[in-house]
Amino acid sequence: MSKKRKETRIVRRKKRKVRKRIYFILLPALILFIGVASYIGHLYVTAGSVLDDSYEKDERGKSELRDSEVNPDIDNVTVLIMGVDTSDVRGNEENARTDALMLASLNKDDKSVKLLSVPRDSYVYIPTVDRFDKINHAHAFGGTTGTIETVESLLDIPVDYYVKLNFEAFIDVVDSLGGIEAEVPYELKEQDSEDTAGAIHLMPGVQELNGEEALALARTRKQDNDIERGKRQQEIIEGVVDKTVSLQSIFKIDDVVKSVGDNMTTNMKFSEMKSFFSYITAGSNLKIETLSLEGTDDTSQGPYYWMIDEAALSQTKQTLQAHLDIEPTNNWNNSNATSDPETDQGYQN
Repeated sequence: MSKKRKETRIVRRKKRKVRKRIYFILLPALILFIGVASYIGHLYVTAGSVLDDSYEKDERGKSELRDSEVNPDIDNVTVLIMGVDTSDVRGNEENARTDALMLASLNKDDKSVKLLSVPRDSYVYIPTVDRFDKINHAHAFGGTTGTIETVESLLDIPVDYYVKLNFEAFIDVVDSLGGIEAEVPYELKEQDSEDTAGAIHLMPGVQELNGEEALALARTRKQDNDIERGKRQQEIIEGVVDKTVSLQSIFKIDDVVKSVGDNMTTNMKFSEMKSFFSYITAGSNLKIETLSLEGTDDTSQGPYYWMIDEAALSQTKQTLQAHLDIEPTNNWNNSNATSDPETDQGYQN
């Protein structure tokens, strides 16, 4: 056999070995790709079905502070997040108050979010009853629309979308993610979602929390005030977002979507929600800035109120308006509103 033919056979053998190596590398990658693609397709169909079931028509149509309906694909928008203190145990859906209230403004161009926590005991004007009261009573007085109108009156910016969640949704989301990491500032004993006193006992420090524990941390305010409580809620929301967008949680999203479905109502259709996926896919590049409404504690009139500092409120309004790229407006006229806390009609908590 000639030397040339031997060399040709050696080259062919080497090519076969190289091909085999390529197959061994590409085949698992191809299987993984097909599996992930199939899962994403399944997730897309599931999310569409579940989240469309959570949709409820907004009786307002659009905010009165908007000239026309927004398109989240091209517009900067706001989302009001309401945590309502309802549960199967309490059975108080009709007259529930908001236990957590946050407004997120989303800037489409730089994929940034400003997350404002509104203290539940803030003393504000409530258009539904044309008087001042605690902001968490707005939902008991006027439901979702009553809360939206109160927030718009307070901040002078439109509320385009809302998401209303109850305790079960919060617990199930955290548990579906396998828990979240959060810092417990001090030893605390809180009731659980079934109102069992002292059921949750946490020691201070950074730790993994399950759904019930995260809820207890979000609700506690026995050793500080509403502002610190709001900051903890913002940190917990950020923890949920971080865990959701992490690669390790990709196959848990299905459970998260399903857990939210039965315990959430929103005026966003799934077709509109898809516009927010670009914020989620930004991953570590997503910029979330947390804001709070500074003020002072006040018990001079009997009930406890959080009296918002007017200068700080004005600055917060300007910050949000600039982030949304909208002109300041003063759409609400509350000059004749009752500002006497004695007209609280029994809502003292």
